[in-house]
Amino acid sequence: MSRSHPQTVQSRRVFYIPGYDPIHPRRYRELYRTESAAQAVISGYDISLSRGDSKPHYGWKVDASIDNQSVHADVSVLVWSDIVRDSMDTSIAGTYAQLLRTAWTYIASGALRRLMRLRKGPVIAALYPVGMLLLQLIIALLGAWGAMAGTRTAFEWVMRSLISPMLPPLGETGMSVFFAAAVATGTLLCLVAGGCVAYFILRWFKTKDGKFFAYYLMHDYAYSAQSRGANPAPLEARMAQFRDAIAEALKGEVDEVLVVGHSSGAHLGVSILADLIRSGRVPEGAPALSFLSLGQVVPMVSFLPDAHRLRADLQYLSIRDELTWVDVTAPGDGCAFALCDPVSVSGVAPEPKRWPLVFSAQFTRSLSPERWAELRWRFFRLHFQYLCAFDRPLDYDYFQITAGPMTLGARYAHRPPSKSRIDVPVSKYTWIAA
Repeated sequence: MSRSHPQTVQSRRVFYIPGYDPIHPRRYRELYRTESAAQAVISGYDISLSRGDSKPHYGWKVDASIDNQSVHADVSVLVWSDIVRDSMDTSIAGTYAQLLRTAWTYIASGALRRLMRLRKGPVIAALYPVGMLLLQLIIALLGAWGAMAGTRTAFEWVMRSLISPMLPPLGETGMSVFFAAAVATGTLLCLVAGGCVAYFILRWFKTKDGKFFAYYLMHDYAYSAQSRGANPAPLEARMAQFRDAIAEALKGEVDEVLVVGHSSGAHLGVSILADLIRSGRVPEGAPALSFLSLGQVVPMVSFLPDAHRLRADLQYLSIRDELTWVDVTAPGDGCAFALCDPVSVSGVAPEPKRWPLVFSAQFTRSLSPERWAELRWRFFRLHFQYLCAFDRPLDYDYFQITAGPMTLGARYAHRPPSKSRIDVPVSKYTWIAA
């Protein structure tokens, strides 16, 4: 970096940007508390948490002693879970309408086909809610068919065995009227029974989505696809608030301001920091500015036709010397575009390009065989492993990055990028915002 900063840290301001998550941010505090304690035991350092200021951003304080150096960190979660919850507040029918619109957006634009050239895992994860929701619909329709068949059989038996013997002779006209009324009544009863059964089956699946994740993932992908890659207005307004918070921290007496973007939070972080630097809000003499993107899914958005802003921000951030940008993923994380350079694969890499430094957290090596076997098929848990303890840690340690005595730039100053990274242009859409 051309900017001169101290490479050691005694105080740090950390901003964590979650992905598409409707859960209260205390979840991240508890995750940090339990996993940092576990990593401290494994790695031989001391770390403790205390209550932070709840306003304007939910957070906590960290005090650590690592490599015989004391460090204090203030961690804040930049909350947009309320926006996520609002976007998830749709009916069952509305979710199936989202499915059709989202599938059309990715297929018709050619984005899905190009995403499959990168990593199969996240594409399968994207197709999973489509397949699961369709499977649930098929089960509901089969249940409806069974209910209609049973209702028809029961109605015919009642008419034949109970009603017909009690009827006086009605004549030809009367029998015709009675038969028409019976057919209409039976059809209505069958439709009501089938509709009720289908609804209750679909409703049951929705109430159990904490196990299936079909509705959750569908809402996630639909949120970006609804604007074909552009940010919805409420999210843009919230991002402006996040930018102001980071700008204020850069005026403080800390050694480093570290922004962490996880999953969908990574591409939010790109745009927030690009706007921050573009507007001249990183003054000379400010603390070191660092950006750590984890488990990113940037191509799911940047490959869409109208993601002009994101592509422009990726290009802009990739050449700036005001920050250090490190991108960490792992092939073991099936929900992330592992080792895909988000700037290059989006087709907007300038020359020369300096960021991000792309490398792997190497789950299969930094976790013991026993621990890897335990987590291997827990796909959503693995997507959060970047925020957790490793029982055989290598050079990636989330807690040393957020509470250790080195800036992100100093920690990885001599770290080469992973040789197996993908850094070729793949996206069909490469034009950027003016």
